[in-house]
Amino acid sequence: MAKESMKAREVKRAKTVAKYAKKRKALKEAGDYQALQKLPKNASPIRMHNRCKLTGRPKGYMRQFGLSRVTFREMANKGLIPGVTKASW
Repeated sequence: MAKESMKAREVKRAKTVAKYAKKRKALKEAGDYQALQKLPKNASPIRMHNRCKLTGRPKGYMRQFGLSRVTFREMANKGLIPGVTKASW
C-alpha cells in the first residue's frame, strides 16, 4: 500500500499537466523553449507515473485495468473483474 501522500502527489501532477497542456503545446509549436523552461516541472506529462487505483503500487501496472498485477490477480481469482477467467488447457 502506497502512502496517501504519494497518491495525492500523483493526482496533483495530473491536474498540473492538464492545466498547462494548451500552453505547453503552443510554446512547443512556436519553438519558444526558454518560455517552456519557465513552466513548472510537474507541468510536463513525462513526470506522471501510472499507479494502481486501489493500492497505489507504482510497479507492475496493467493499463487495460488500471490495477497492479498483484491486485489484478486477487480480484480475478475472486471473480470481481467481468470477462476475466483463469486460463486452463
